[in-house]
Amino acid sequence: MGTGKDRARGDANSGGGQAERLRDIGEEELVRRLVARLDPGDDVATGPGDDCAVIDTGAEELFLFKTDCLVEGVHFLAGTEPELVGRKAIHRVLSDVAAMAGRPGHALVTLASDGDREVAEVEGWYEGLNAAAIAHGCAIVGGECTSLPSAGAVLSVALTGTVPREWCLRRSGARVGDRIVVTGRLGGSFESGRHLSFEPRIREAQWLAENAGPTAMMDLSDGLGSDLPRLAEASGTGYRVDLEFLPCHEGIPVEKAIAEGEDYELLFTLPPDSWASLRESWGRAFPDLPVTVIGEITERTEAPVGKGWEHYSKR
Repeated sequence: MGTGKDRARGDANSGGGQAERLRDIGEEELVRRLVARLDPGDDVATGPGDDCAVIDTGAEELFLFKTDCLVEGVHFLAGTEPELVGRKAIHRVLSDVAAMAGRPGHALVTLASDGDREVAEVEGWYEGLNAAAIAHGCAIVGGECTSLPSAGAVLSVALTGTVPREWCLRRSGARVGDRIVVTGRLGGSFESGRHLSFEPRIREAQWLAENAGPTAMMDLSDGLGSDLPRLAEASGTGYRVDLEFLPCHEGIPVEKAIAEGEDYELLFTLPPDSWASLRESWGRAFPDLPVTVIGEITERTEAPVGKGWEHYSKR
């Protein structure tokens, strides 16, 4: 017979079954369950499930709020140049603000690390954080430090932003018949080091909102295989991707470009009659950055594109 603690654990696990673990349900299901518990409030124009929360204070511009974290061993490896780690930490949240066509504002940084970490490495992280923030017109205005019980580090950044009401782009606006478009090239980010050196597409996103009229947009952080289905689900649609048109980095097979993530390019949808004019004007505005139609928004998804990155996944 088990102890009282064992019996209590069994009762909590639906009749004594094995406890459900995060790896059993995966990131997507976990987020669904947690979001279902939230009550965002009346001033929230867009709550959980988009690149940023959108708060409507009644002002001329909407207020954006985003947080993201960088975990040693997941998003960067031990021994990585400290300034690049700090740069990536803030560029990740800047990429999410870009996905809404927003302008970044102010950031808070929370640092969690083991006590054996060299001070010079931590100072290097903050050099990278601060330089990247200044370069993109935002400021780090505070934060928090805490310890970890074992070796490792986490850098968490919370960022505000603003966006004109008429520019704010969400994941939920795609319509059947829209073209699916990506900037840049995909795949091989971690092995090439691009996951540390990427630039958030802030200027490009604002240009799109002002000149091209995208119907929906997000950034590609978890790979096309995870992010495109999220956009389609938010829009209540399906999608079709023409894999032969996928713009992959040299030497990267399509399967890896779909699955790996950490591209931080823009994924957006566009009315079909807007593509020709966009392609021409984009080439003048951003001659060094390709833009590619990779498919179409459909009523239903008949051929899923494949899986992207998902935290807690068993794979």
